[in-house]
Amino acid sequence: MTIVLSTPGPATADEATDGKDTSYYISLGDSLATGYQPDVDKDTDVAYTDQLYAQLKQRTPGLEHIRLGCTAETTESLINGGKCEYPNAKSQLDAALKAMAQHPGKVAYVTLSVGANDILLNCVSPAGTLDGACLNSKSQAMAKNLAQIAGALRQAGAKDTQFVGSTYHNPFLAAWLQGAAGQQAAKESAALVKAANTGITQVFKSTGFKVADVAGAFSSDDFTTQVNVPGVGEVPANVAKISQLTWAATKKDPHPNAEGHKVIAGAFAAVLTKNDAPGASESPAPSGSPTPGAGDSPAPSGSPTPGAGTDTGANTPAPNGDLAETGASSSTPVLAGAGVAVAAVGAAAVYFARRRRTSEES
Repeated sequence: MTIVLSTPGPATADEATDGKDTSYYISLGDSLATGYQPDVDKDTDVAYTDQLYAQLKQRTPGLEHIRLGCTAETTESLINGGKCEYPNAKSQLDAALKAMAQHPGKVAYVTLSVGANDILLNCVSPAGTLDGACLNSKSQAMAKNLAQIAGALRQAGAKDTQFVGSTYHNPFLAAWLQGAAGQQAAKESAALVKAANTGITQVFKSTGFKVADVAGAFSSDDFTTQVNVPGVGEVPANVAKISQLTWAATKKDPHPNAEGHKVIAGAFAAVLTKNDAPGASESPAPSGSPTPGAGDSPAPSGSPTPGAGTDTGANTPAPNGDLAETGASSSTPVLAGAGVAVAAVGAAAVYFARRRRTSEES
């Protein structure tokens, strides 16, 4: 059974009972976690979280899915709320902590994918370029918030709860198909995304999370292997995969398609091995920051209030599918200089800029 707390109708966590063999998988995040698909312009059940749940349930009878993802979520809104409503909780993080407190020792898995909207909803100009100063400021706040979120979840879990965050695929590789200039932009983006993913990995490992290598699953750095793509011809393996596993080539939208979500689910499943208890993780549990109580809504760590570019539909799922991990639709090269600021502070997002769609443009 999947328990969805971000939309009205389905059962809430309070309505789920802990049977003898009942355990829980809690998924958190943004549009990657909700399975947003641009062809239908809505969240779907092809999300990696749903596909991963189906795999986990096969080996964990009685497993139930508490699906908390919220399209357009940022690290700040995940902490403070404002994007989606959660029954009896102030935010997505608050809902997760309360669910973990309600089911002590019963939460087997927690997954998290959030971060890029922090930068892309605030630092992308109408022309599709990134403001370097804004990027540096926002990425620092994002890294602090991500560490706070992961740390709070990790400390709220049981010794056998497995926690996994992920790196990001690089949809900007689709620019390769636009000719020589696009190929150069694709090559430059690879270095930025690699540095970004290194930062994300460091944040997760520092808080005791495992890391699903989504970038590796998408062959993000493989420009050497050549693959024949029907209708396109010979292209590098990373370009082929981004074309086949996302909407970047067909709709200039970076969201993964159903097959892409299957690959992402596989990357998560690869680190959620049956006999690998998180208590034995190589990464230590966080020790330097306080743990929010199950009923508290923790404050953001230095994260400024989102600017005018941020989604405005408070307390409701965003209808326009803004991708909180990877940006969005019209492909525009991102300047390498702007990405350096992100790499310098060890925080990250995938650099695939787009102009946000507003209700007036729909």
